[in-house]
Amino acid sequence: MILELEGVRKNYGSGVQALRGLTGSVSGQRIGLLGPNGAGKSTLLKVLLGLLDFSGKAKVLGHDPRTQALAIRARVGYMPEGECYLPGMSAVEYCTYAAELSGLPRTPAMQRAHAALDYAGLEDKRYLPVETYSTGMKQKVKLAQAIVHDPELLFLDEPTNGLDPRGREEMLSLILEIPKRRGATLLVSTHILADVERVCESALVLNQGSIAYHGTLDELRGKGDRGLEVRVKSGAAELVAGLTAKGCTVRMDGDAVVVDALPAGASIDLVLEEARSRGLQVRHLAVRKLTLEAAFLKTVADDAARHATGGLAGATAATPAAPTPGAAP
Repeated sequence: MILELEGVRKNYGSGVQALRGLTGSVSGQRIGLLGPNGAGKSTLLKVLLGLLDFSGKAKVLGHDPRTQALAIRARVGYMPEGECYLPGMSAVEYCTYAAELSGLPRTPAMQRAHAALDYAGLEDKRYLPVETYSTGMKQKVKLAQAIVHDPELLFLDEPTNGLDPRGREEMLSLILEIPKRRGATLLVSTHILADVERVCESALVLNQGSIAYHGTLDELRGKGDRGLEVRVKSGAAELVAGLTAKGCTVRMDGDAVVVDALPAGASIDLVLEEARSRGLQVRHLAVRKLTLEAAFLKTVADDAARHATGGLAGATAATPAAPTPGAAP
């Protein structure tokens, strides 16, 4: 397991509860950490790194953040949301320093710094002070310092923050290559759902400081199944009439026949049999699923409704089957 959580809570002053009893096990290799603003995403990452005190129990790669924070940071890379460079340092000096903090001796740390900056595409800019960099270059330096010690697990907090479309595409391409080239696991915290669809296989959704969902992206979309979508070569109106007569709830959506509900006890075979009886050629038949955005909003709304009706504050996250890891270089 990557993460193991049991009743993890974090309270700030004035009674603010950032995390409300997170419980569950998290596995996978490319995981999106999702949630509305204030859901506790950044707080959770800092708790797991041992940067914030908390109540409850947690383990990261088998280590306790309270007592083994240094062991965690030696195996985990962290790309924070905000700027984290040291004024006056060049990129190579900064990444070397980050590698030394992870436990590497000076010479290997410098070698790793050059390799990480090469990977991030900053070869010709490595000796310039980081504060002179553009936003896109600063994001790349943050990624470089996060991977400089070749970590097993990467926490990436809003990695495309402030980037233009080209810079965002470059960053996502770099991130997507990390599991393939280094075999590392990714936990990507972002509010940009298109980034999650591009990079991730599964999602951990936080809402109001608790776990609202953990599983694959396909399962998340499937939580909002919206009937069947059927396309025929011709005769769509005839199929609608026939299915309606059989007790189905049917409508047209563009050139697709959408079956919102089947009669009690009926299966998808009813649609195929009706099309066959009318001599219609079915070209497409599939379960309609929500877009990731719609599924995310539905999950958050359902979780909010559960809170409002007195549901448990800390939902338990189910553990999905772990995906096959990418090949190491």
